Amino acid sequence: MAYLNDDTICALATASGGAMAIIRVSGTQAISIADALFVSPTGHRLVDSRSHTAHYGTLREGDGEVIDDVVVTVMRAPRSYTGEDTAEISCHGSRYIITLILHALTKHGCRQALPGEFTQRAFLNGKLDLSQAEAVADLINSTNSATHKMALSQLRGNFSHELGVLREELLRLTSLLELELDFSDHEDLEFADRSELLQIAESTERRIRELARSFETGNALRQGIAVAIIGKTNVGKSTLLNRLLHDDKAIVSDVHGTTRDVIEDTTQIYGITFRFIDTAGIRSTTDTVERMGIERTYKKLDEATIVLWLTDAPPTAEEAEEIACRTEGKKVIAIVNKTDLTSSAYDPTTTLPCFEIPVVRMSAKHDKDLSPLEEALYRAADIPEVTQNDVIVTNARHYEALVKAHDDIEAVIAGLSQGLSGDLLSEDLRACIDHLATIVGGAITPDETLGNIFKNFCVGK
Repeated sequence: MAYLNDDTICALATASGGAMAIIRVSGTQAISIADALFVSPTGHRLVDSRSHTAHYGTLREGDGEVIDDVVVTVMRAPRSYTGEDTAEISCHGSRYIITLILHALTKHGCRQALPGEFTQRAFLNGKLDLSQAEAVADLINSTNSATHKMALSQLRGNFSHELGVLREELLRLTSLLELELDFSDHEDLEFADRSELLQIAESTERRIRELARSFETGNALRQGIAVAIIGKTNVGKSTLLNRLLHDDKAIVSDVHGTTRDVIEDTTQIYGITFRFIDTAGIRSTTDTVERMGIERTYKKLDEATIVLWLTDAPPTAEEAEEIACRTEGKKVIAIVNKTDLTSSAYDPTTTLPCFEIPVVRMSAKHDKDLSPLEEALYRAADIPEVTQNDVIVTNARHYEALVKAHDDIEAVIAGLSQGLSGDLLSEDLRACIDHLATIVGGAITPDETLGNIFKNFCVGK
């Protein structure tokens, strides 16, 4: 890997455009290179500083010209983000100043850090495991309260801890089976109690299954819960979308069939991101383009978790039957729109007999209070409240590894139930361990298995 070297690297560690900026320097020469540019009013040198101390002074180019007044924080290995000697230069946020500082650092022996290189060095130096490293990007990209809490939980190692517990259980299984194999020629010895093995395997299977299932929630919170707005032409779908987004995203017109393509955007309701999809109005038409839009409506309907069915007049039995067919297995909220027009207002309880769904009456054009609809959406999402201690899988790579590990541990359980020999069980068990190891790193080695045998089972006593 290109990162496995002794280069001292530097890069802007904060977003550009702010009043202040932080430039991070990491590597064996980080403190000495920063010291070569730094001038303290007291004459103090950075190379003589203790770890985790901050120092005020000026940063100067080789000819002595001042670049900026700065504060430099010194962090010595291994007590830094990367696990290496680190100097963090806090300066003013001018792009010109940042460029001058980075140029001066490179002239004194630094090179520009590659994308993600600080975090990769943290991983290689054992400061973070793989799942925690991925959580750094998730935390930076968090868009709401739920995704922020999930990323913090993963960064703090809650997911890694769960996998560590599973790893210990699998290590017990592996050690017991290794004992059975190693001493199979001693007929009078029985090291592996098959009922105990089955109990451990079933407990492990349940927890892996729970973690994998949490991906559905995690993915919904991360990507946004898809909500399709459907209904006949000119019932107010685009008006409703604009009200929910607080923006004139869609064209609103009295002309039927104005929306001919899918329009998508997101907004937050009670800390959860909802991805709203405004679709072409459903009706019989000979217009080729409009028909294409209606076909896209049905495709997007398949992707949605929640469906807002907008009406402004009692639907026919045929229309209700088609909607019921198209939305099978989805959460549906019926919206009776245009209640400001008394001629179109009606009692949905007498016209929607085939649905047992929540109904919201409103005027998308005039009502300022959308809380009844927002509350209905929040309830339909049925997302549990997320805390910083919850373990919820959000990464597709982690989910795929858990699914594969679950298949493997199920094979172990089946083999135990069928009385298969330890060598056959060990194949599936090691495959399970390997799949979990891809999430955080750290496969179980033969030496570790041997050590666990001697530690826990007292062979030869």
